[in-house]
Amino acid sequence: LSELEALMERMKRLQEDKEDEEASQEEMATRFEKEKKESLLVISGGIYAFPVQFSFDDEIVSTDVSRYIEDPGFGYKDFARRGEDHLPTFRAQDYTWENHGFSLVNRLYSDIGHLLDEKFRMVYNLTYNTMATHEDVDTTTLRRALFNYVHCMYGIRYDDYDYGEVNQLLERSLKVYIKTVTCYPERTTKRMYDSYWRQFKHSEKVHVNLLLMEARMQAELLYALRAITRHLT
Repeated sequence: LSELEALMERMKRLQEDKEDEEASQEEMATRFEKEKKESLLVISGGIYAFPVQFSFDDEIVSTDVSRYIEDPGFGYKDFARRGEDHLPTFRAQDYTWENHGFSLVNRLYSDIGHLLDEKFRMVYNLTYNTMATHEDVDTTTLRRALFNYVHCMYGIRYDDYDYGEVNQLLERSLKVYIKTVTCYPERTTKRMYDSYWRQFKHSEKVHVNLLLMEARMQAELLYALRAITRHLT
């Protein structure tokens, strides 16, 4: 099977499995912890920190971004150290954008919550119902996996989501691309962009980038707004 056909087959199988039997809460928690720990081993630029038969064999283009920032030392850091047994988890059910963050940010800055919410929803729901040359395809499962994987990298867990879907739908090269774009965008190369979903249209791959950026922004807002809420109370 081609990369595209294999992905569509996995999406179909996941839907059938979900209809037949749902994973228990304990199983979903275990799958999240596994995915969260593995995300710490993903190194931007094309390799994993553990041995796998995979590499982009691509040099990272050194981009000088210092002219755009005031603090050259500012940058992304993993939310936990590698090798730690108990990694911190942000349970989304305890502090969600819809139920908590939205109202607080609106209170702090009038109407900004509505604008942000509209932006998040528009990007998340954007679809032509296509996958490359295939039409009338429901891509909800794939879009949710992309969005939730970014939040997983930031330690955010949704109790009602089975993270086994992430491992089924997002191949290793795509996970490396996701972490690079989300955490170290200046290291992204065209070759990395070309190396995943080769049969997809550019518009579909650009939508992936939009999803990643909005997921990251929402994750950052959740941490910041939760801290503000705790301070106010």
